[in-house]
Amino acid sequence: MKTWTLAGVAAACICAAPALADWSFVGSPSPNAFIQSNNSTLELQCDRIRFAPAGYEDSQDIASKQGVSIRFLANGTTEVGAFQVGRDNASVNIVDNYPIEIVFRNSSDYDFVLDQIAANAAVDLSMIDQDVTYGIFDLKGSAAAVRSLKAACGRSAEASSQPEAPEGIVYCGGGGVKRQIEYALLESSSSDWNAFVTVNGQTTRAITAYSYFGNAQPPKGFVVALLAEDRSEFLVFQDGGQNWIEYGDYRYDQCN
Repeated sequence: MKTWTLAGVAAACICAAPALADWSFVGSPSPNAFIQSNNSTLELQCDRIRFAPAGYEDSQDIASKQGVSIRFLANGTTEVGAFQVGRDNASVNIVDNYPIEIVFRNSSDYDFVLDQIAANAAVDLSMIDQDVTYGIFDLKGSAAAVRSLKAACGRSAEASSQPEAPEGIVYCGGGGVKRQIEYALLESSSSDWNAFVTVNGQTTRAITAYSYFGNAQPPKGFVVALLAEDRSEFLVFQDGGQNWIEYGDYRYDQCN
């Protein structure tokens, strides 16, 4: 299942702290990037994740629920995004008598998770729909490890990255909080998420909508609506040589 999160929401963690260790990368024959603490391990492979929580009972719990919430933290407490692993987007099983193995059905979902791991400060693997943490891992050094993994696995930048806006347009504006917004449409996608929106450097996936929320007649200049994974809505306009985005109560005009 897909999850909706709000930037700036404090992630609730029960009796857990980030695993303080360095990320490592191992190349052929089985490339993987991993971090290991005293009692848990997170390993990224070419097409799957393996997670060994502190106790076997946690592995059993994840397998029985057939899901886990992967929360991305900008620091030790602030959640900026999440991905809900469930039956509809991944298979979740216990392998080798202990670790949980997550195999994503769509490569774009796994690419999103990899990009978020590389971009943020910590990742929290927690119980579906509950504030119970199985493990938190520090992401310092993860960007280099993820880059090495992608290169070794042959994962294309087009399939896994957050592409540039088609015309390189940057939109600026806002009220008390100034924002810089960019967006990109994917020519092809293996999931419903066929666009990316970047606000002040933070990128999230989005779904495009070319009807104006069911209205028969859209406003003049309306191009597309971008419905982001965090439930934010961006309306793109182009008219008379002007380009702008409406987000919330504010208009953001082209500024480059």
